[in-house]
Amino acid sequence: MNVRSHDGALRGDLNLQVGTQAHGTARTAVASARPVGRERLIVVEDDPVTRTMLVDYFSDNNFDVVGAGTCTECRQALRARTDLVFLDVQLPDGDGFELAKEIQATSNAGIIFVTRRDTDVDRILGLEVTKPINLRDLLARARSVLRRRSIDRKAARSHNSIAFGDWIIDLTRRELLGNDGRPVALTRAAFDLLAALVGADGGPLSRDYLIEVVSNRQAEVDIRTVDALVARLRHKLVGSGTPVIATVTGVGYKLALSERL
Repeated sequence: MNVRSHDGALRGDLNLQVGTQAHGTARTAVASARPVGRERLIVVEDDPVTRTMLVDYFSDNNFDVVGAGTCTECRQALRARTDLVFLDVQLPDGDGFELAKEIQATSNAGIIFVTRRDTDVDRILGLEVTKPINLRDLLARARSVLRRRSIDRKAARSHNSIAFGDWIIDLTRRELLGNDGRPVALTRAAFDLLAALVGADGGPLSRDYLIEVVSNRQAEVDIRTVDALVARLRHKLVGSGTPVIATVTGVGYKLALSERL
């Protein structure tokens, strides 16, 4: 995989994969105190050169970064709170897909696959970044995932169920209920998009951000996908006479109802 360094220069044909650091100048994969205000990232990559490049780059961009070269090292690093994991699917002591399932079962960390592979399975299990890739692009993707998860956690902490207009969204059960208590059928992607809008407390969310929100649910996602999902939600969410989702010109969409219980 072509990896670009801080200045954008091409640095060889390298695989970007998630893993704990093994040796060299990379940081050791031991659970340590988390620096205040910094998000913790685990880079799971069995190649020490690529691992060190990623660890150094994200450390320079104010992340608390731990490297891992194996599944075992990644599990050790996960003993401390983790916000995001860069994960390859081919590791020397196990399968990255199985490791991803473990992470999802035991941790709230987000997962980004950085790999040569390009399959629907990759997209189902986690957000995927495929070659060729630029480190700046990967940084932007990481920040987007972390913003999305922050909104989700904030909504989950403050409300398991949130009332807006004629509807109630249950973030724990992943249900949308009408005022008659009946569930409203939504696809997973549509629910994720609506939950993001509700969690933003009326703030606008860009189309690019909403692409990231639904990218784990559908294989091919672009701006047209987001617009289509919004159109379907508008069709479903009728009853009060007040538009539920408003278009923010030049930005994206926001929840239009002011009534939040």
